[in-house]
Amino acid sequence: MSSGRRSLPFLLGAAVLSAGAAAAWGRPVMAAAPMAPAPTESLVSSPTGYMTGFGSKAYPVVALTWGLTIISVAVVVIIAIMVLAAVLKRRGPAQLGPIGEAPVLPEKAGMNFITIGVGISSVVLVVSLVWTVAVLAQVNQPAGAEPFTIEVTGRQWWWDVRYVTADPTHVFRTANEIHIPVGRPVRFELKGGDVIHSFWVPALGGKTDTIPGQTNVTWLEADRPARFAGRCTEYCGLQHAHMGLELVADPPARFAAWWADQQRSASPPPAAAQGEALFVVKCGSCHTVRGTQALGQTAPDLTHLMTRRLIAGGAAANTPAGLSGWIANPQGVKPGTLMPTLYLSGPELGQVRDFLETLK
Repeated sequence: MSSGRRSLPFLLGAAVLSAGAAAAWGRPVMAAAPMAPAPTESLVSSPTGYMTGFGSKAYPVVALTWGLTIISVAVVVIIAIMVLAAVLKRRGPAQLGPIGEAPVLPEKAGMNFITIGVGISSVVLVVSLVWTVAVLAQVNQPAGAEPFTIEVTGRQWWWDVRYVTADPTHVFRTANEIHIPVGRPVRFELKGGDVIHSFWVPALGGKTDTIPGQTNVTWLEADRPARFAGRCTEYCGLQHAHMGLELVADPPARFAAWWADQQRSASPPPAAAQGEALFVVKCGSCHTVRGTQALGQTAPDLTHLMTRRLIAGGAAANTPAGLSGWIANPQGVKPGTLMPTLYLSGPELGQVRDFLETLK
């Protein structure tokens, strides 16, 4: 589905949102000017910013979220006003009988409130139900064909990302940073590597669990170049709060260049030979760096480490200082992480870091 098309659920949501905004601010609602595409690095969405959307899957969900929120707030306000009015309303003096008894008479006017209230509530509930079901059906499958599949495995506490195509020679792994082309729906196959995690990029779609022994499928699409924050939303252990990811939506040409670059093996310069040898001995049983003897499969693939903005599942910046701190004391950066302390000397730490900085 192109970003220019709007479904009936989306239009209904936009109408409800516009009406609510007009009532709240007391001014006419005017159409917003189209937002110009931003450079890829210009936008980093909040890990919990689900009230705005940037793709054909997110649009109807965001409209539904705003619509139901406005309806809920309206219901609370109406009930509060009615309760307050009932408390403040004063009854006239009761007509007492000869022994002080008060007659019990039906409140005919009160039945009108009940009848009207039940009628309005039923209509609102039915509309909300139909709208919700329509949105669920709309976002179940993308409108266009998915060009490839990204297999994401949640692990404590990072994301193992594998790009899958029909040509096995073009399959490669990365970690924690996912790239997709703008304007194309991408299929995601989600798996659990150890415990249950939950994959969520709030600006692009809803949550989907990653469960060991089971493959769940979802799809995402971004309508503009941007960098979107994601998060694990299922408690998965000590470092659950530091299990982040970033999804980068690239223009098609830039994505094609990134794709081609990711399939290259590492080619560290001779000056980094000592660091490479030390890395293979100390880290190669867990990490992979294609083109070297480091062939581990239980930790992130670091072949193109320096193309990523963050390391350690988002717990540290990918800078010389961040790399040094993570290598020297991973438990200090992310307590409970499965990465062991290597007890490197100062020169050894520098050699390993220098080697890693060649992985671009």
